[in-house]
Amino acid sequence: MSDLAAKRGAVPAAKKALFLVFHLGDERFALRATEVAEVLPRLPLKPIAHAPQWVSGIFAHRGALVPVIDLSALAFGTPAQARTSTRLVLVNYQPQPWAQARWLGLILEQATDTLRCDLGEFKPYGLDNREAPYLGLVREDALGLMQWIGVNELLTDEVRALLFSAEPSV
Repeated sequence: MSDLAAKRGAVPAAKKALFLVFHLGDERFALRATEVAEVLPRLPLKPIAHAPQWVSGIFAHRGALVPVIDLSALAFGTPAQARTSTRLVLVNYQPQPWAQARWLGLILEQATDTLRCDLGEFKPYGLDNREAPYLGLVREDALGLMQWIGVNELLTDEVRALLFSAEPSV
């Protein structure tokens, strides 16, 4: 048996995934990198009238209008701090699998690191927070706990209708 064949048969491939790591205040969170379309610096935004306070506004990017939410304000009621590491992260938002994905902007603090780990390292944390369905599994490491954010669970039906009322152009 060749060395390559022995290596292939001896150790099953680990299911590693890449995550963008960021902070909301002092707490660490992660987004699956496959959901991230682009990481941008903070940009000027046009406010949206009658939107919840955690909806930061909208901006034009590559021919599309992109709504932006402040994830810190959504989760904890405190706007993200304006740091040099605070980013506007475009994610592919697709709450229904049959619908076309749309860009949604997230304002995230300290969004400068990545992590590659086994998906199985994230575990249920034992709480059912119905007010925050986007809070997912938790991973523990030497720095403490890190929670996975579910992009497609970020918006309620009401806010989704406000931010994505128009059909995307094809």
